[in-house]
Amino acid sequence: MEWSVSPILFEWGNITIRWYGLFFMGGFLTSYVVLGKVFERENVSRALLDRLLWYVLIGTVIGARLGHVLFYEPEKYFAHPLEIFAVWHGGLASHGGAIGVLLAIYFFSRKYRKISFLTLLDYVALVIPLAGAFIRFGNLMNSEIIGKPSQLPFAIVFDRVDMIPRHPAQVYEAIGYLAIFLYFMSYQSQFKDRIGLLFGQALALIFSLRFLIEFVKENQVAFESKLPINMGQFLSIPFIAIGIFFIIRACRTVGQGSHHPLRVTLTKRGLL
Repeated sequence: MEWSVSPILFEWGNITIRWYGLFFMGGFLTSYVVLGKVFERENVSRALLDRLLWYVLIGTVIGARLGHVLFYEPEKYFAHPLEIFAVWHGGLASHGGAIGVLLAIYFFSRKYRKISFLTLLDYVALVIPLAGAFIRFGNLMNSEIIGKPSQLPFAIVFDRVDMIPRHPAQVYEAIGYLAIFLYFMSYQSQFKDRIGLLFGQALALIFSLRFLIEFVKENQVAFESKLPINMGQFLSIPFIAIGIFFIIRACRTVGQGSHHPLRVTLTKRGLL
């Protein structure tokens, strides 16, 4: 299959709409709708979600940009610091985005002190793989994060890169994230009385998938070819370890009154 899709959806004067931006915002909006349904089912006001959305959106963009700057091309950006702000030129790292989301939720929970930080992480973790799938489809439209050469029947030739059939690594990852999201949605009840279990599983599953798919991806920057595993895999290991820690912690605390306190705390804050 040949892939020659332009990354630009349409242009009108100085206005340019890109597929990546469309998928990026589509992922956030779809996640917002899904999480809104969950909150509605639990009789929680939409006001909380509306406020949380902005924290997570800003945290994702800032974290993903700084992650790329610090983890992948620090020399380039430190030599041209103003380029750090030019996010439209590309360069977002999912590991940095994950750190940005964690910090955003932490600051949010600090502002609404009676809302458990870990409880909020569980709720956001529910839709993180859905948003991740949208972003990877955006990468596909940009012909970026390409796979290594392959002779498999479903290999893709990215015309904007070269004429070599390659693994559609973006598609692999997007499908994997969608599978994780469907698993979370199908088995929500198992997470009800185990604070941190959903968050822990999200970290462990998402970054284990990322670690494995990196084996069929081309390296993003030249220095990675000198490493035993690439930067994406190195950065995934701590997230997997943290995820396993929270899974074990949640399983040990079940039955000790560790039910989600979201509805109670929101009532006290007048958000219900």
